[in-house]
Amino acid sequence: MPDLRLPDAAAQALLGAHCGDPFSLLGVHAVDRGFALRVFLPGARGVTAHIDGHGDLPLDKGQVEGLFVGALPARAPYRLRIEWAQGVQETEDPYSFGNLLDARDLAQFSSGLHPQLGRVFGAQAMTVGGVAGVRFAVWAPNARRVSVVGDFNSWDGRRHPMRRRVEAGVWELFVPRVAPGALYQYEVLGPHGLLPLKSDPVAQQVEVPPRNASIVADPAPFAWTDAAWTSQRAARQSLRAPISIYELHPESWSRPPGGPLGWSGLADRLIAYVQSLGFTHIELLPVSAHPFGGSWGYQPLGLYAPHAPLGTPAQLKAFVDRCHAMGIGVIVDWVPAHFPTDAHGLAQFDGTALYEHADPREGYHQDWNTLIFNLGRSEVQAHLIGSALHWLDEFHIDGLRVDAVASMLYRDYSRRAGEWIPNRYGGRENLESVDFLRRFNTAVREHHPGVVTIAEESTAWPGVTRAVADDGLGFDFKWNMGWMHDTLGYVAQDPVHRRYAHDQMTFGLVYAFSEHFVLPLSHDEVVHGKRSLFGRMPGDDWQRFANLRAYFGFMWAHPGKKLLFMGGELAQASEWNHDGELDWAALEGDSMPAARRRGVQKLVRDLNGQLAVHPALHTADSESTGFSWIVGDDRDQSVLVFCRHAHDQAGPPLIVAVNFTPVPRHVYRIGVPGAGRWREVLNTDALDYGGSGMGNLGGVESEAIAHHGQPQSIAVTLPPLAAIWLQADAGGSARG
Repeated sequence: MPDLRLPDAAAQALLGAHCGDPFSLLGVHAVDRGFALRVFLPGARGVTAHIDGHGDLPLDKGQVEGLFVGALPARAPYRLRIEWAQGVQETEDPYSFGNLLDARDLAQFSSGLHPQLGRVFGAQAMTVGGVAGVRFAVWAPNARRVSVVGDFNSWDGRRHPMRRRVEAGVWELFVPRVAPGALYQYEVLGPHGLLPLKSDPVAQQVEVPPRNASIVADPAPFAWTDAAWTSQRAARQSLRAPISIYELHPESWSRPPGGPLGWSGLADRLIAYVQSLGFTHIELLPVSAHPFGGSWGYQPLGLYAPHAPLGTPAQLKAFVDRCHAMGIGVIVDWVPAHFPTDAHGLAQFDGTALYEHADPREGYHQDWNTLIFNLGRSEVQAHLIGSALHWLDEFHIDGLRVDAVASMLYRDYSRRAGEWIPNRYGGRENLESVDFLRRFNTAVREHHPGVVTIAEESTAWPGVTRAVADDGLGFDFKWNMGWMHDTLGYVAQDPVHRRYAHDQMTFGLVYAFSEHFVLPLSHDEVVHGKRSLFGRMPGDDWQRFANLRAYFGFMWAHPGKKLLFMGGELAQASEWNHDGELDWAALEGDSMPAARRRGVQKLVRDLNGQLAVHPALHTADSESTGFSWIVGDDRDQSVLVFCRHAHDQAGPPLIVAVNFTPVPRHVYRIGVPGAGRWREVLNTDALDYGGSGMGNLGGVESEAIAHHGQPQSIAVTLPPLAAIWLQADAGGSARG
């Protein structure tokens, strides 16, 4: 008989769960005069191997508890019949399968970019050699041992230790007969001891917090119906397209008594609502898996998995598909800057600073108590870029808004002297982040043309939306944070003081065409302590509503794509509460405030409608030729007048006049570029919007009175706290 025993040290390594190379001990191995089959199944009462062509072979107990051995007459396929206290299990042996990860996949990961990493790492349900099961793969190069544990092995880390692929520091194992829906995590023995159970960084489905296990996702393909949408996406999201974004937090848009609507409920209610208001896109606060709801998703741990309380991956796909069917694009906020310190997450994943920097001067965000991704590691870049491409590929997302870009670009972001490490040239710029952002945008452009990327970047970093080939970062759009802060600061002041802050409304035009901008009235501006948009407005209720309407009229006419956070269209009085819902009840009833709120809602609908039909308002958003001042210096009366022009003059110009005081301005003369009747296409003081109804009786005729450098002029009534838009009637000569 061949000697089937393992060396005592090897057997003890299995028993003590510190064997880093289980395939060298388990499965079938050649020994003197034959073959030995060894399996390690702690807790099993007995094991029988059914060998194809040779019948059943009861295995003997080995020298340590849980080890079973037997002599095989030949190498042949076999199955195991395992007797547990709870019953009998039949399965193939995980240690009878060879390497499954392709060397090319590992090489791509190590190089910093794998375009489909979500289909390679993590838990992949598949069939190998006619056997259904799940291949698990995880990056943990400094671990001494990694086991996959789950409800299929009683969470026992001794049962399924994994094989280490030395060339990439990746551990893999195929576990037969595990099915989609199974719960799992990784048990990692790091350089200094056993770590808390780790969730899969590339899990495609996760449990509802506070539970934190990963879930084997169903690999069944989704039946998409959005080919028509995706074929038109590039044009719908171009610089010349009318883009108006409704930003929302999915869990608090509406919260029935039973809890958040989830993707199915949102598909039934939200999509039709957004379409009725004329928004072209929705933007979802981060929907990646995150452990703490109070972070609103901005501290994610599962960058490949949707947030579980909202539903399954398939339900999110169905939601996106229905958005596309209704002509609405979907943008998601994506967070590659940092991650939380939860023990089950990425922190010290293999017992070392793997995803994060080891030095807290580089690796710790003091403001947010989070860890900063080490973008100097190519594998970390591959993990993050793989996540971005996964959302675009698997969920057909139309755009990624990248959060906290400023924190990525500067090594001294929110740090005092001595608390940061300069780059290799002694500067404050984070060169690794610059490289990452360029690679990210290049990869999105290459693999998903037509998808847009948007930077939340609050500094004057040059070339955020310039092409990578021209030394830019390569984003399509950038949030104009300066415009947002300046204009919100202005409209929050009492009108009597606005003359002293007039430049806050005009300064944005100094740099408006230096980047491709989105004008964001975002969630950050209506959180606790900042008041709602309506709550910022000064004066009595009439003035507050009028102020908000005038501000929206100014914003929708200003160069730049538009973004409004949910609740702004309702003139919601209270701040946003992520644990609550929008104040839908405030729209109901016959009270004056309810009627005015419905008026603001109607105004937003009409603003979006006008934005779509007037080329002057969107085709030259990023071109200086698309804008000209008519009156930019009337600070004493707090009046602004400007003209918007279509790209290549491919449509009539549109004149916008805004009166930011509660005093009507009668016979206010404005120079216009041509003769004819100038029709009032929008007036935020209209009765339909809850205003006083003051205006210009539908339009005014120009006069041959030169003014403001123009050959013609019009004398208009500027209602109090209102914006009016004027356009030359068809057939007239009033062209820009």
